[in-house]
This record gives sequence, structure tokens and C-alpha cells, in this order.
Amino acid sequence: MRIIRHGKTRINQMVGIMKRVLMTGVLVAGLAATSLQAGTSAGIITGNAEKGKEKAGQICHACHGLDGNGMAAQPIWPKLAGQHPNYIYKQLNNFKNNDRYNVQMSPMAMPLTDEDMRNVAAYYSSLPQSGGVAAADQVELGEKIYRAGNPKSGVPACSGCHGPSGMGTNLSKFPRLAGQYPEYIDQTLKLFRKMERANDPNGMMRGVAARMTDEEIAAVAQYISGLHQ
Repeated sequence: MRIIRHGKTRINQMVGIMKRVLMTGVLVAGLAATSLQAGTSAGIITGNAEKGKEKAGQICHACHGLDGNGMAAQPIWPKLAGQHPNYIYKQLNNFKNNDRYNVQMSPMAMPLTDEDMRNVAAYYSSLPQSGGVAAADQVELGEKIYRAGNPKSGVPACSGCHGPSGMGTNLSKFPRLAGQYPEYIDQTLKLFRKMERANDPNGMMRGVAARMTDEEIAAVAQYISGLHQ
């Protein structure tokens, strides 16, 4: 009888261990699934580029050009070709939700669905960018500000976030600047400086632009335009 009881005790112990193992497995699987979902939502924006092309043809080409490289006659409208999809998606959401306002863009973004924004972002990010040319007389100052900032006034180096070649980073939503129209860069920095654009995380760009002079803004805008991958 003692042997049987010990056997039952041993079986009960084993059953208890197995239950704990199974529960642990379920918990780990649940955490893994949650982690995967979080990683997907915080990762790279994906969409259907062909559908994005169709949608862009309806509402975007008039300002951003048939190839996403804008129009030289209106350089305050940015090139979108080659821009990171995460950044495009964020800006469209910001326009749609009035976190960023522009008289042309805000009405265009309002009717877009989340799928539309993902598709448009995928489309424009897939296009080759045309590049740009810097004004030779402003390259020296522009390069100095872009690569080293201005320690005296507290302006940080642009390359710290946008990279040495101006390509930015997709996951961080730091936009590609290389090859962009200098007029658009100049205008954008001044909008940040005047606090008229405020959709930068933690006020990063507003803090930078507030310390920049008109001369520095013009020079760095020119230098950025001439950067190439």
C-alpha cells in the first residue's frame, strides 16, 4: 500500500509539473504573438505600390509630378520619389488629423483611408529620385552646418539624424533630404523656426531651426540639395 501511495504521489507530481510546463508554453506563445504584433505595427510601413500609383494619379501628380520628383517651376512642393515610406505615411496621417496643416495638402489627405496612405507611401518610396545641384558659393557654409552644426549657437549637426549622405532612416521616420529642392528645405526650416509647423517629435526640428540664421538655413538647404546617395 505504501508503494502504491508513493506511486500515486509521484504521478500527481509529474502531472503538476506538466501542467506548469504547458501553462508556461502558452504564456510564452502569447507574449511572442504580442511582440510580433507590436513589431509589425512599429516596423516598416508596407502597401501596394500599384494601387498607390493609381491613387497618386488622382490627387498627387498635379503638384508632385508624374515621377514623384515635383516640378522645377514650383520647388516649394517637395520631391516624394525615393522618400522613406514610414515618413510619407506619417506626414499623410498628420495632414489628415490636422497635426500638420498646409492649404493644399490638408484637404487632399482628409479623405484618404489608412490603406490609401500605405499604398501611396509604398508607391513614392519605390520611385527613383532625380537628385539636385547645390549653389557653389554656399556649399562651404552649408557643409559646415550639416556635418558639424554651430557649437556657438547650439545648432546640432544635421547629419546626426539624417545621415552623412542625407538619406535619413526609415524606422526612425527621419526623412531623406538628399536631392530635395533647396526652396522646400528653406521654407520648411523657417516654418519650424516660426513654430508654424509642429509635427516634429519632441520639438526636435523646432529646437534646431530656432537657433539658425537665415544665412545658415539658405546655405544648408543648398548643400542638402547637392547631396547624393
